[in-house]
This record gives sequence, C-alpha cells and structure tokens, in this order.
Amino acid sequence: MQLTYSAEIEAIRTDAGFSKPVVALESTIITHGMPYPQNLDVARAVEQEVRDAGAVPATIAILNGSLHIGLDPEQLTDLAQARDVAKVSRADMAFVMAQGKSGATTVAATMIAAQAAGIEVFATGGIGGVHRGAELTFDISADLRELALTDTIVVAAGAKAILDIPKTMEVLETYGVPVIAYGQDEMPAFWSQKSDIPAPLRCDTPQQIVAGLRARQALGLSGGQLIANPVPKADEISAEEIGPMIELALHEAHRQGINAKAVTPFLLGRIFELTEGKSLQTNIALVKNNARLAAQIAKSCWELPKS
Repeated sequence: MQLTYSAEIEAIRTDAGFSKPVVALESTIITHGMPYPQNLDVARAVEQEVRDAGAVPATIAILNGSLHIGLDPEQLTDLAQARDVAKVSRADMAFVMAQGKSGATTVAATMIAAQAAGIEVFATGGIGGVHRGAELTFDISADLRELALTDTIVVAAGAKAILDIPKTMEVLETYGVPVIAYGQDEMPAFWSQKSDIPAPLRCDTPQQIVAGLRARQALGLSGGQLIANPVPKADEISAEEIGPMIELALHEAHRQGINAKAVTPFLLGRIFELTEGKSLQTNIALVKNNARLAAQIAKSCWELPKS
C-alpha cells in the first residue's frame, strides 16, 4: 500500500519504524462530526493533546486518492472546509482511493491505515457497535470485526451509548477482542463514566496495556485491543440523565422511519438538541482525554518494542 506522510511524520520515519511515539487519529470527526470552524479547532486541539503528552499525532485521511498518514496544517484546514467527503470504512476504502476521491476514515479504516504505517496506537471518541434492534436489522458496525483483524490498540470511551452495549460486548467476545477498562471495573458508556456492565479486563497503567499487547504478539494472536477509557468525571453526563434522552431519540428515529447509515447522525443530532449542546462538549472532552492516554500508551510501546 502506497502511503503519503506529512512533513512531521516523515521527519521521524526510520528503517525500524519511528524515532518518536506516534498516535493515529481518525478524520471523520473533522468532516462528519461538527461544523467548520469548530471541527478545525477541535482537530488542532486533539493533535496538541497528543504532542503535550509526548507523542506525535498522525491524523489519517484519503486526499485525492492518496492515503495520508498525518496531515500538514494546510491539508487539515482544507479538509475541515471540504464538502462531499466520503466516509470510508473497510468496504469502500480501496474504491475511494482507486477513483482518486477524498475520504474521511472511520475507526475501521483508520486502523487499517495505522497498521500499514506501523502505528500501534489509535485514539478516537467511541467505537461503533451493535445497534439496538440488530436482531431484526443486523445493523452491526464494521469496527467490531476490524478489532479482530487489525493489530491496533484503540483507545475510546467505550461504544457509543446510543448502541446496544451488552450485545456489542458479546460480539467482541466472540471475535476474541480484549476489552480493557482503564482504571475501573465497569465499562464506560461514552458520555457517562459507567454503564453497570462489568468490564472483562482492567488495566491501571499504560505499561500494563502494552505488556498485554506484547504477550498477545508473542503468542501469535492477531487483532487489536479496545481500551475503554472513561470520560473525566467533571465532563460526563450521567447515565441517569442522558438515558431517557437516548430512548426518546430512538423512539423518534423509529417513528420517522430512519434507518441504516442515517440512524447514528440522527440520534447524535437529536441528543445534541435534547442536552442543549452538552453532549457535544462532553464528546470533545472525551476525545481529548483519549488522545492523552493514547499518547502515554504509544510512549510505552516505543519503550517496549515488539521483539
């Protein structure tokens, strides 16, 4: 796979990998998450969180058919203002590239690009998962299977709370994906610190996470690890507060016949309205928090390289 590197990433590339720890970042939060110029401000802020924590950020996107590992400042600005940018996952990533088009990478596509570039750690907001009612619709995110296929540590605030979290956990278990709650025994639920769902595994330090990764690699086990990092307490919306709003939004989506790829944008937009904007502020806070932890994990990976 031919990759294009930003000047910042190119400067630290070596024959053995990178001379500094690197954290991959997705680009759908820029093109599909919020309007300009807020999206650009958040993208810059998340990259700066990674730098402040001692690593180098690599925002990933497809620009005119080329898969970019890291975006230069001008490219980041252009992407934030671009329209009709495809939202790409495993199924359509190669097609967008072959057509010379531009695309923002989802969790799954960012994992694929990170592995191709030799980046072991990726920070995002929340992963996709099993949608409520999936027993009828079979609506399950490609992110889950990607975690079983691609050797990337994904730091997220759990699955998005609009999803069926218990079923998401069951699918991850079936795929053999280690799901590790960071610093607590319960799974976080995106906007909320806790979900009352026990975490399969727990780690309290980046070093423990990396030790687990290296042990899996020594056993020849493929696939990634999901690190469920709870949103900071000061920024969370409690499950008791946001739960009824999620149920209302789901009811409205069903009543209006909204389905397939339109469901998640509708639900997130409606919850933004119901929380009077607080859900977006919490989302921004948790992405920054995940970027900080991902940088710490990347540093530990760099200090304990794969044998």
